[in-house]
Amino acid sequence: MADPIDLVDRSLREETQREFDRRVDEQALRLTDALRSGRLDSPGFGLGLELEAYAIDDAGRLARVPDDVFEAGCERELGMHNVELNTTATAFDEAGIDAQASQLRQQYRDVQNAADDAGLEIVLDAMWTCPPPEGTHSYLTATTEREDVTIAENMTPSPRYYAIDNDILGETTGAITLSVTGVDCEFPSLLFESLTSSIQPHVQIPDVASFPRYYNLALRTLGPVLALATNSPLLPPDLYAFDDDDEPKRLLEETYHELRIPVFEMSINHAWEKVRMPRDLTDATDTVDRLVADPTCAPFLREWVRDGDRETFGDRFWELDHKRGTYWRWLRTVIGGQPVGTGDCWSMRLEYRPLPTQPTIDEIVGFQCLISGLLCGLVAADHPLATLERDAAERSFYAAVEDGLEADLAWIDADGERTTDRNVIYDELFSFARRGLREQDVSTSTIDDYLSPLETRWRDRTTPSRWKLERIREHLEDGKQFTDAVEEMHDEYVRRSRSGEPISRWT
Repeated sequence: MADPIDLVDRSLREETQREFDRRVDEQALRLTDALRSGRLDSPGFGLGLELEAYAIDDAGRLARVPDDVFEAGCERELGMHNVELNTTATAFDEAGIDAQASQLRQQYRDVQNAADDAGLEIVLDAMWTCPPPEGTHSYLTATTEREDVTIAENMTPSPRYYAIDNDILGETTGAITLSVTGVDCEFPSLLFESLTSSIQPHVQIPDVASFPRYYNLALRTLGPVLALATNSPLLPPDLYAFDDDDEPKRLLEETYHELRIPVFEMSINHAWEKVRMPRDLTDATDTVDRLVADPTCAPFLREWVRDGDRETFGDRFWELDHKRGTYWRWLRTVIGGQPVGTGDCWSMRLEYRPLPTQPTIDEIVGFQCLISGLLCGLVAADHPLATLERDAAERSFYAAVEDGLEADLAWIDADGERTTDRNVIYDELFSFARRGLREQDVSTSTIDDYLSPLETRWRDRTTPSRWKLERIREHLEDGKQFTDAVEEMHDEYVRRSRSGEPISRWT
């Protein structure tokens, strides 16, 4: 591969963007033809998952992950403290769910064992709050300049990440602002997005013609599902500056339950409004048209990084897929890849993107089951949820970001009536998820294993973000300083997460 700085320089040239966009247009035409001819149909529903996490040292502080850990079966992510696990796609049925859970557990054990050798722990959490020894601001702002290219020193050394960062910085004044309750900071890089960790369940849809139906329903579930999952209510405490002793308590009342959403949006959207709720689909080909129309960010050409003929789907549509990597909608379509089961070599799937990493593997698989079961159950019942206005769904989503389970949510019930009654919403959410799982021949015992802890979250009004805020509040009431209260909460979170017990049992 060429020198990373040279690749960044080439990526930012106008002639590269022109050639990249030309190839994207040509590949999009061929892919649209493939969609219309049914080549993206696949034998059945499938499941997959991406899981992000971060590393801490034996003192509980954020830590950089050494290269040896990545030999254990995980991938790199934006920050040098990040790891990412990816499951191989399986069928959406009892055996497939078991395989997803088994893969994830084994991968996590392997990575954790490798981290143990380095004196580190891999934490299943949505936002790190115990800074590295040099402090959060120093860690996120450390940069060097090489041949007019800004390099964030704690960003994973990847030409793609460097190019994205410099392309976004080129569209701004050279600084990116993060402004949330209690914090107003400027950063010389988008690296502050690495404060967050997430999970992305994937659901393969077998029938391309019905894909818009699943997509539009999924759009309207984002708010209620996210409200159950919230897990990032605070940034690291050294980013906050308090003028009086009451400010920490006010912060706990006013902070959002899911800061991952505004952090990611602010890291990118100073340049383009790429991170946002998408619009409804009327046809599967809309997904291709919208990808083509999206602003091009950090274009690469295949021959810079790959040799050989374009034989596989990934090679034939390499530039188009590269562009998809910067199409950051909270619900995204992924086209291509080997489908689950026999048949052609392409597939079409939903990527459900707004969920924060959960405290345990079982809860992560639980959300995978909830989402896939809910979509199949709503479609099987011909549920009228898709008639909810898209703008109302967007308001519900951002209400969940702010208020978690107390959010003002909107829903259309099974009788076609509009409701904001959260009891009705969650009763339908779980009942149709259970129906969808049964439709896929998942046993009652497996459904109970994965959905019951999430149902308990709703019944007891318990989420990871609520637990975190309540624990910090208790420590403050005991007279502890804010930083100490956050650290004690984090230590307890890590210990309880390690036990594998769901958050609903942490009281």
